[in-house]
Amino acid sequence: MDPQMESAMQAPAGPVMFMNLIFLALAILGLVAGWRILSKAGKPGWGILIPIWNIILFLQVAGKPAWWIVLLFIPFVNIIVGILATVGLAKNFGKGIGFAIGLILLGPIFYLILAFSDARYVGEGSTAA
Repeated sequence: MDPQMESAMQAPAGPVMFMNLIFLALAILGLVAGWRILSKAGKPGWGILIPIWNIILFLQVAGKPAWWIVLLFIPFVNIIVGILATVGLAKNFGKGIGFAIGLILLGPIFYLILAFSDARYVGEGSTAA
């Protein structure tokens, strides 16, 4: 192959590395937010680092049974279960349906708000304002 054509087919390293750094920063920010949310709810924050276990912890914080994790593996059912769990999460932090919709539609922003605001875990049976 022509050396000139070969160099044109290679992706430039700069933009790819920049995007990887952005992705890494967002992933770390998400982990920190999840850690803080779990800690606020009295769960071990480090649980966010363990796959599957982190979902079970979030279901517990949302006031949903742990066996719902099975439902998360069923296509289309997982969407409904995810929405119900997110609404439960917002409710258990004393937030209303508007905040739950924010968690669903703009998750990265609203999870950071939940993690770093003065929102407190009030548990199940709370009434959201």
